Amino acid sequence: MNLSYKKYGEGQPLLIFHGLFGSGDNWTTHAKNWSNAGYSVYCIDQRNHGHSEHDQVMTYEAMAEDAIEFIAEHQLRDILLLGHSMGGKTVLHLAEQIPILISKMIVVDMGIKAYPPHHGAVFEALNNLSVESLKSRGEAEVHMKKSSLDSATQLFLLKNLYWKSPEQLAWRFNLPVLQEQINNILKGFDGKITDIETLFIKGGYSNYILQDDLPEIKKSINFVEFRTLDHSGHWPHAEEPQLFYETVLDFISN
Repeated sequence: MNLSYKKYGEGQPLLIFHGLFGSGDNWTTHAKNWSNAGYSVYCIDQRNHGHSEHDQVMTYEAMAEDAIEFIAEHQLRDILLLGHSMGGKTVLHLAEQIPILISKMIVVDMGIKAYPPHHGAVFEALNNLSVESLKSRGEAEVHMKKSSLDSATQLFLLKNLYWKSPEQLAWRFNLPVLQEQINNILKGFDGKITDIETLFIKGGYSNYILQDDLPEIKKSINFVEFRTLDHSGHWPHAEEPQLFYETVLDFISN
């Protein structure tokens, strides 16, 4: 599958994989900053997200295969990987498949365990928003405010709206497939990564990685570090951007 992407800078390749309902554009500011520090940063849209192709299959095996094809096409090696949430599981599966090409890896606020269903409110809000009948983005915002979602999540989701035609809005992500395949997205990682230095960054207010999860992570990854950004939740890159930028740069440069 051809993955849409944007590239910033020249140097050692750093591949960024976004989370569920996101896109590579969510990472533009960080990508530009890391490119200024001497890296080639690729902000990648995963399948069924952003400008990449839609498909009925939404598994980590498929997403990892997409990434392997991308790496082969661009002839990359000595690669740095960064994945947030769903993207964190993607980079774990990818690194297990092609460890010889991976230098270091950062997993942002995502554990290796399987998660119970917890996106019901998001799918409800998205399904209640009849995008085909909307006349403006402002109208979409008004309707979204009626949902139970917090304002930050509402804005995050609304970034995915685009004008499919001069008169019709649509979602960039493949909502029906994401909803149908959500159990695949919530699956755990049960592989083994032996030689890749890995940093897990956790949001201090987030419950995606608990203290009890650390022993299992250490069993699956030989060289692993943990860092908590105390004043952020599930999006530490957005909630504590400067500290997040510095934490990643320190890890990949040393």
